[in-house]
Amino acid sequence: MTKIICIVGARPNFMKIAPIMEAFNAHPEIEPILVHTGQHYDEKMSDLFFRELGIPRPDINLGVGSGSHAVQTAEIMKAFEPICLEQKPDYVLVVGDVNSTIACGLVAVKLGIKLIHVEAGLRSGDRTMPEEINRILTDSISDLLFCTEKHGVDNLLKEGTNSEKIHLVGNVMIDTLLKNKNKAEQSPILEKMQLIPKQYATMTLHRPSNVDDQVIFGGLLDAIEEIQNDMPIIFPIHPRTKNNISVLGFEKRVAQMSKLRLVEPIGYLDFLKLNANAYVVLTDSGGLQEETTILQVPCITLRENTERPITCEIGSNQLVGTNPMNILAAYRKIKNSQLPPSAIPELWDGLAAERITKILVSSTV
Repeated sequence: MTKIICIVGARPNFMKIAPIMEAFNAHPEIEPILVHTGQHYDEKMSDLFFRELGIPRPDINLGVGSGSHAVQTAEIMKAFEPICLEQKPDYVLVVGDVNSTIACGLVAVKLGIKLIHVEAGLRSGDRTMPEEINRILTDSISDLLFCTEKHGVDNLLKEGTNSEKIHLVGNVMIDTLLKNKNKAEQSPILEKMQLIPKQYATMTLHRPSNVDDQVIFGGLLDAIEEIQNDMPIIFPIHPRTKNNISVLGFEKRVAQMSKLRLVEPIGYLDFLKLNANAYVVLTDSGGLQEETTILQVPCITLRENTERPITCEIGSNQLVGTNPMNILAAYRKIKNSQLPPSAIPELWDGLAAERITKILVSSTV
């Protein structure tokens, strides 16, 4: 019996852990233990996702909550160490690039427990992003590295990683999307919001580099204002962004945008339905770049770099930065149907978690 502690902490983790837990539970030789650090702890960002995705209730909830990067990472480490000492797992499995990922990874390796990183090797090249630091450090201490795309494999090899540790398995978040796509189509969200398919946009905006800087945020609002004149934009607003609209003095300006619809965070199935039927998605999220690639919905990424370049190379994603003129040029390109045909990346077929499980069952690492 192989005991594996699986870590979730923040909203993006939930979509990644769901298919892994399902695959593990189908193999009696694996004993999975689900630990929720509590990094995201409100009902919309945590409990609802567990219910919708069929994730088992966490065996252990650390209840850490919010804080600065240093405080949150330290609190997770302090809370997680006793769990490892008590459970004595064979592996700790972490996903993605949030603070829970590096915090639990560090605890594991310092106790001599083998570490698995799912979604390994992604690089934006921007070390001002906290997530980039988390990615690099987690990969450097992991024993098994499961990559979503070939760029991840190439990045790890360039960094001198032993090739025997690296496995290209596909994208577990796409496993979740494909499994739930039909269920999401049953959502009544379009009717509730009085939306017509392909006649609205969706948007997420939360990165500190975008919403903490008054000049950059103001420029983004310039572009958003023009696009919302053309069609409604559904904007599930992140708490950080909501706070900064007030702090940076944008409340009146945002209120005057009649077709920019600020809504509370939306559950996974409703948001999948919204994005699948959107004309365009505007985002600074990593995961949405991947999801729109599968959904074949045009995506405009409001960042200067991306750790998911495959979505730009073969998908429908345009990486445009934060200059409003570039954002509007990308939008016009979509309106003029000038995007090249998009394709599906290798192994993004809904079977990534099964591949991970097979490797672990046969692993001698």
